Amino acid sequence: MKIIDAHHHFWDLDANYLPWLKDKPVKFRYGDYQALKRNYLPKDYRADVAPFELGGSVFIETEWDPMDPLGEVAWVAGVRAASGLPSVMVAQAWLDREDAEEVLAAHGATDFVRGIRHKPAAAPSPDKFDPGAPGSMADPAWRRGYAMLASNGLTFDLQTPWWHLVEARDLAEAFPDTRIHLNHTGLPADRSPEGLAGWRKAMKLFAAAPNVAVKISGIGVPGHRWSVEDNRAVVLDTIDIFGPDRCMFASNFPVDSLVGSFQTIFSGFLEITSEFSEADRRKMFHDNAANYYRMTADEPV
Repeated sequence: MKIIDAHHHFWDLDANYLPWLKDKPVKFRYGDYQALKRNYLPKDYRADVAPFELGGSVFIETEWDPMDPLGEVAWVAGVRAASGLPSVMVAQAWLDREDAEEVLAAHGATDFVRGIRHKPAAAPSPDKFDPGAPGSMADPAWRRGYAMLASNGLTFDLQTPWWHLVEARDLAEAFPDTRIHLNHTGLPADRSPEGLAGWRKAMKLFAAAPNVAVKISGIGVPGHRWSVEDNRAVVLDTIDIFGPDRCMFASNFPVDSLVGSFQTIFSGFLEITSEFSEADRRKMFHDNAANYYRMTADEPV
């Protein structure tokens, strides 16, 4: 089956500044990420994806130097011209900064940029949730920037833990002309019965908004190698909640190489969805990403 990888990264640590990979380690959901502190470029990605027929890819911003969000776009333009990858890009922007209008206008004028990602402030656990905290999706300063996305033709990639999806649902309703792509399946890290029940409830609330979709990715369990057994229920519940028309599969490479190979992860997705119709699988593995990220037949691959 031809796939579009709806979420991946490249980086060149010899040439560029990514604070989380160059400076003091940060708290990371998979634990030790020392193995990611190496260059990961199209030739490395093509080797990882080789067992599959790649129909396109979506580069997601890499937490590049926050003082230079346009620098990453310029770098990706060069990578894209030299290698044919990525097909399109989701760029960095800081919605609550004074330069948001200028940065978003530049992104909107770049032919291969389709949207932006700015991870909103998030509480570390459901019991610490503070509605309206500075930098959150309910912060008026953050929303002023978000309000500029639609006029610049940009979608929004949202990475936030599931207990913030109540804010995301309100955001989707307040800005119906901006589509939200939820990253990494809403981050169902707590696989206890209680944790999964909270995640399912939040995902159902969010999915009720018509202008949202989800990327099934980033569901590795810390301390475990990626397995169908660990992830089958999360994948099937997500498809049940959003429907095959609003789900996309993605690798989150090279980040998820910490928990499994590209082949292990995508073969697992294919196994878990083996009982779906060919048409529904084609949507989830290819067509939905092509539609939501506005890919055309002449995008590079």
